[in-house]
Amino acid sequence: MSSPAGGSRPHVAVIGGGFCGLTAAYELGRRNVRATVLERDAEIGGLAGSFPAGGTRLEKFYHHWFTNDVHVMNLIAELGQSDQVLTRPTRTGTYYAHDFFKLSTPLDLLRFSPLPFCDRLRLGLLALRARRVRDWRSLEDRTAADWLREMGGERVYRVVWEPLLHGKFGDLAEEVAAVWFWNKLKLRGGSRGKGGEERLAYYKGGFSALAEALADAVRGQGGEIRTGVPVSGLRVDAGRVVGVVTPEATLPADAVLATPALPIVADLLEPHAPSEYVDGLRRIRYLANVCVVLELDRSLSDLYWLNVNDPGFPFVGVIEHTNFEPASTYGGRHIVYLSRYLPDSDALWRMPDEDVVAFTLAHLRRMFPDLTADQILAAHVWRARYAQPVVERGYRRLIPTTRTPMPNLFLATMAQIYPEDRGTNYAIRQGRAVAQDCAATVDGAG
Repeated sequence: MSSPAGGSRPHVAVIGGGFCGLTAAYELGRRNVRATVLERDAEIGGLAGSFPAGGTRLEKFYHHWFTNDVHVMNLIAELGQSDQVLTRPTRTGTYYAHDFFKLSTPLDLLRFSPLPFCDRLRLGLLALRARRVRDWRSLEDRTAADWLREMGGERVYRVVWEPLLHGKFGDLAEEVAAVWFWNKLKLRGGSRGKGGEERLAYYKGGFSALAEALADAVRGQGGEIRTGVPVSGLRVDAGRVVGVVTPEATLPADAVLATPALPIVADLLEPHAPSEYVDGLRRIRYLANVCVVLELDRSLSDLYWLNVNDPGFPFVGVIEHTNFEPASTYGGRHIVYLSRYLPDSDALWRMPDEDVVAFTLAHLRRMFPDLTADQILAAHVWRARYAQPVVERGYRRLIPTTRTPMPNLFLATMAQIYPEDRGTNYAIRQGRAVAQDCAATVDGAG
């Protein structure tokens, strides 16, 4: 089959330059299919995109890998970059009742005084029991709240889990499925060292360095990466996509692989696909995210990940990145992330950046009263409209398949990663799998 662009190989347009789209393009190239990645932002990476900080690049939204994230590690090995992976122990804690508690090791758990000793044991056993769940389908029609209460008891739920669920999902917390929470416990529980401490992985130069290495591999296969190029429509002929519409021109393609959030894909498909299919794409709900990144001249604490179990605190966590990747990487600056998931109707989503920073600092000083304005070297506000699909009960029945009503249009989005949750590891898995199906289709002309 010849490419409509005139090349000898089939040509696929990949919409979206996050890790799913980049991996799909790379996998297509491995299968002798030429790919063009179209990314609307000025740089690749998607939610793992970066910005300059302290003389290097830093993720706009906090990122790490677990040591059991095999898909990303396999890809890194294929690219010959395994020596760029850094694995380090991290410290986790909880802020509860105006106090800090470390929760990195089993011994920390036994010292967690907000719970009576018997409930500390229940909390530890809950994590072990969650890791032993083999049939996650048994959890699909249960809420996380009910399952956690059953597993650990009412007091453990109220002190530990309820604030985290409500901190992340707000008014939707009681609808979140047990499958979503089970996966979180399974992942964190499986990324441990011999002493029970959590170990996480990072990439030298940040996730953007890996994205660039992947993009270079795509280019080396004869593919192309175009940034600052949004896709505004599809060209369809006789029920098949024949090109994508961009401000530059219509790009001809033998097939299209779309990776943006489902509501964005729905807008592209609305003129061409059955209304019930388009409505189904819009059925899955998403939360937005506002992430404040502070560059400080000193550290706030010795914790990497601080869960905030205080309902009055508007952020689900305080993540001090430089307690994981050293401050020396960023010219001695200490990097702190504060993340809030919220509907796009929330007032914080609409606030000007300077007001978001002022709001953030006012709350952060409740926890760290010694924090002063002169310690803040820079502050950044990043927003993502489609940051977290809401995994509700029966979610599997809502997920569209990777194949669409058009035989040469494929979907690969974070909402389809299930029972796992979003993240670069599973975006890579998703991109590979869909690219394999897409390659087989264009190679066989159908």
